[in-house]
Amino acid sequence: MTSAPDIVVLNGALITFDDAKPGGEALAITGNTIAAVGSNDEIRAMAGPQTRVIDAKGATVLPGFIDSHVHLFGGSFELSCLNLYGVHGRDEMAEKIRPFAAANPDDRLIFCVMADYAILGTGKNLTRHDLDTILPDRPLAMFAPDHHTAWANTPALEAAGLLQGGEVDAGSEIVMGEDGLASGELLEPGAYGPILALTNHGGREMTGLVTGRDPLPTPSEAERAADRDVIAAGLRHCAKQGITGLHCMDGNRYQLELLSDLEREGRLHCRVAVPFHLKGTDQVERLTEETVSMHADYTGEKVWCSHVKMFIDGVVESGTALMLEPYPGPMGANGNAGDEVFTQEHFVAACVEADRLGFQIAVHAIGDAGVRRTIDAYETALKTNGKRDSRHRIEHLEVMHTDDIPRLAELDIVASIQPGHSPKGHIFPPTGVSKYLHDHQIPGAYATQDIREAGARVVFSTDWPVMPVDVMPNIKAAIAPLDMGEKWRDQTQSLTDTLASYTRDNAWVEFREDRKGRLRPGMLADVVVMDRDLTALAPEDITEAAAQVTICDGEITWERG
Repeated sequence: MTSAPDIVVLNGALITFDDAKPGGEALAITGNTIAAVGSNDEIRAMAGPQTRVIDAKGATVLPGFIDSHVHLFGGSFELSCLNLYGVHGRDEMAEKIRPFAAANPDDRLIFCVMADYAILGTGKNLTRHDLDTILPDRPLAMFAPDHHTAWANTPALEAAGLLQGGEVDAGSEIVMGEDGLASGELLEPGAYGPILALTNHGGREMTGLVTGRDPLPTPSEAERAADRDVIAAGLRHCAKQGITGLHCMDGNRYQLELLSDLEREGRLHCRVAVPFHLKGTDQVERLTEETVSMHADYTGEKVWCSHVKMFIDGVVESGTALMLEPYPGPMGANGNAGDEVFTQEHFVAACVEADRLGFQIAVHAIGDAGVRRTIDAYETALKTNGKRDSRHRIEHLEVMHTDDIPRLAELDIVASIQPGHSPKGHIFPPTGVSKYLHDHQIPGAYATQDIREAGARVVFSTDWPVMPVDVMPNIKAAIAPLDMGEKWRDQTQSLTDTLASYTRDNAWVEFREDRKGRLRPGMLADVVVMDRDLTALAPEDITEAAAQVTICDGEITWERG
């Protein structure tokens, strides 16, 4: 006799992404597997006295969301930092920062996030002197939303040993003032890494991004416990959004150890992929020496390492994204067309070797030159090593030359896009990017629908903590973007494509489409029950919906009280 399921979901509007049964009313879960999908009567008849029954009340039920580009440790840590989103002007900054500092007297560094590049107004660069007027006697620092620029006051620069400047990695810069001292603006991880070392977690939350290596000195047991706790809180926050899977885009063995510890403790609320992060300062040999062993040691269903992450450039707003021509206006002074993180020869060699070793590659590329260099490197890897099912990814692709859009599909390159990053996405200022682009670059900027129609696979994510990990605002950015006028082509996404890019296709891009991303018998029980029927909401109202119940690996990881 077949045992009764552990969980049944009834009265749902199922979106299964299973061509054999695209809809349904109900499903049953036994252990960590979907046991059946069908009608209410069929599934209700399977339930036993101990079966947990969830009434979806007509709301959408679909595979758990997978956010395919996050920085989990950093995002988790930043949940406790002071968020300056929407704050403008020094007075407003002071009104937020001073009480926060007073409430955290033991913090070695007062750390803020989501500080707009134009927080002091258009054309005004934030300096240490501005921050000194707010908090003159304690170290204070803040991140821009994209995490490619940090600003620090004089005590923070002194504590980090940066006030006099210093040597940094290629593509990074300690901006110096006319007085010969650091201005307070720090571009890219190679410059702001010493500031992060002052946080409550000693910079360990961003070590996987800043260096790609394990933290030094080796964390104590108390530090490891604190790190596990903050990541567990971040995972609970993700589960609250209906998320059951995460692809980290920074990493080291230390993060894999922490996540494995959380799995053993029963606190791993999402499945997590962690990359090997190769920096522009690293020799290609690191791939053979370290990546292979990390992959071999972590191959589980809930924690694994199978991709290599690299950065080829920075971001548009700081003038560090690699462009095919100098930026317009003052940012393009002296021919500035962005900063090279890797030499192209080094980068191509790294891509060829990672591909030869059988790894998936994910590259941060934002400028049109950065994207082209990445496509060229993937093409060289294909010609050198032969064609295989690599599913190599390009992260962001914010500005592309339109000639390069068809090349993504031709070379089977996956477009990993964050809808909320677009100036049309309701999250960042709509005028923020336009002033840094030439008019003829705009047709290839944030060209999600053009990329999709050209035949490339498109996957969606947030890049948390660059923006919140919350799913529904990101979906709104895709299906109800702002109208920015005739210069900007309509790139509106359908709800079906958007949900697929957040579930089924993100399972596919991690090579687990046979186990995840669809509601079908035999698939892993990663399911989200929403509180509304998503198909009945107007696109602009989609943020009214939220997760009601999140199920990962057959366990309820979030339930609205």
